[in-house]
Amino acid sequence: FFVDTRDKHNLLRPETVESLFVMWRVTHNQKYRDQAYSIFKSFRKWAKVDGAGYSSLSDVTVQSLQERSFRDHTESFFFAETLKYLYLIFADDSLMPLDKYVFNTEAHAFPI
Repeated sequence: FFVDTRDKHNLLRPETVESLFVMWRVTHNQKYRDQAYSIFKSFRKWAKVDGAGYSSLSDVTVQSLQERSFRDHTESFFFAETLKYLYLIFADDSLMPLDKYVFNTEAHAFPI
């Protein structure tokens, strides 16, 4: 596949894991947890900065850890949304059940 040079970064955005969370809760199909875990492992492998947390990546097309370049920036949504949805995918369904809570676009849970 082709990745335009202007689009080869990764900001650690939440939309994919949010979708996986909803699909897991609705279907309980293990593939959604598996995909979420794969994303989590990739964040740990590619976006973790030794002793400093996580950073957005400048280029996702590189083939080795030595070639990766950090953007020296982490958006707050990585912690507030991306990691929250990753946690909830693996938490018990009784924690914030979808028939009792709704999430807004910033991943804040509101009781129904």
